[in-house]
Parts: sequence; structure tokens; C-alpha cells
Amino acid sequence: MRHHLRPGTPRRASARTLLAAGTGIAATGALCLAVTAPATAAAPAAEVAAGSTTVTPAGHAFAAKLSGKATFKAGSVTVTCTVSNATGKVPDAPANHNDAGAVASTITAPTYSSCTTSMAGVSATVTTSGSWGVAMQNGAPSTAAMNIPQGGVVVKTSGLASCTVTAAPSGPATVNGTWANGAPSTLTFSGATVPVTVTGGFGCPTSATTSTFGATYTVSDTTDPAAQITVTS
Repeated sequence: MRHHLRPGTPRRASARTLLAAGTGIAATGALCLAVTAPATAAAPAAEVAAGSTTVTPAGHAFAAKLSGKATFKAGSVTVTCTVSNATGKVPDAPANHNDAGAVASTITAPTYSSCTTSMAGVSATVTTSGSWGVAMQNGAPSTAAMNIPQGGVVVKTSGLASCTVTAAPSGPATVNGTWANGAPSTLTFSGATVPVTVTGGFGCPTSATTSTFGATYTVSDTTDPAAQITVTS
């Protein structure tokens, strides 16, 4: 399925690699794209030294699968998708370990299907493209930063409301989330902001410049189904 995951591939200054993907890991269960008014910039956070990170098993392929529903909300129209998948691969050793920072991998652009809208007479499509990635950082909790390439997500509605919402319109964007080891492990993004542009006619929120993104994916080891993808120190 980082498939934050600082435009471009997220990383610490000392990071050995960064995950650039296309939801190649993008595993997420509730994915929400809610158009809002321009956000007020937050005060910069103090820099904290990154600890060591190891993603295992080294070299194993993984699959990210939507858990539940993926929801994209633009203005008064909500698009709900029930199927979403992405794939990727843990870096081969020794690149699956970083002494002082995140470990990144590329992932495929996530796909979305079985989508419906909240309005009668309105249909929707969700398309993704480009090179996506996820960077995992061990911690309490472990974190994940996913890179969305420029124009990597486009939501279009047609019928009574014809709008186009494009994420990361001017360059790559990073959304931050959390990783939880398990059987299977999960990758979750909640309330992360992403820049957008909105075009269309009456009823389209064309003045919006940001949106929120939320999603949860289960991530399974496809090289060895008995193993689990884990993030440790």
C-alpha cells in the first residue's frame, strides 16, 4: 500500500533514504478529502533529533488494502469509495535501516473504485497518478509520511454538480500519519492537510486552497504471508 508522508519525498537531514511512492504503500481505510478555507499557518515546531528506524522483512513486497470506506468530500458533495489498493516493497538491506531517521520506499499510485456520491444525479470518478512514497520513522507512536506527487489525486463530479478537485496542484505534498505494527500492520492518516485547487461551475468551492486527508490501510507481507511488515528501531 508514507502508500506525508516537506514537499517531495519526506526525510530527515540524516536519513539514508526517503520513500517516494504512489500509495505503493498506500494502505488506508478512511480516506477523506474535505475542501476547506485557506488554513492559517501554524508556528514552526522545534526540531527533534530522529531516532533509528528499521523496516522488516528487508526486501519483502507488501500490499496495502483499504479498510472500510474511503471518502472524498468537496463542498456539499461526498464521494465514497469502498475499494482501494496499492503495493510496494521494503528496501533491501542495508537500506531498510537508518541510524538517525526514516526509511522510505516507493509505492504504486493507489486505485479507487466502487465509488458513489451523496447527491442524486451526481456521479464521480477518482484518479491517481505519478510516483508516490512513504517514509517510516520508529517512535512512540511510529510515524509515516506519505508523498503525493504533483496533481497525484483528481476527484471529478459530473451531473448536477460538475467540479474538479486536484491535490498538490503546484508540486509534491506530504501528509503525516501513524504506523502500528500488527497482523496485519496499519497505516493511518487523520486530519492531515493538503493543498488543492477546485475548478467548476455553480456550487463548486473554487476559492478553497487546502483540504484534509484521512485514511487507514492494512499492510500485508505478500512475499511471505506468514510474516508481518514491522517498524522498529
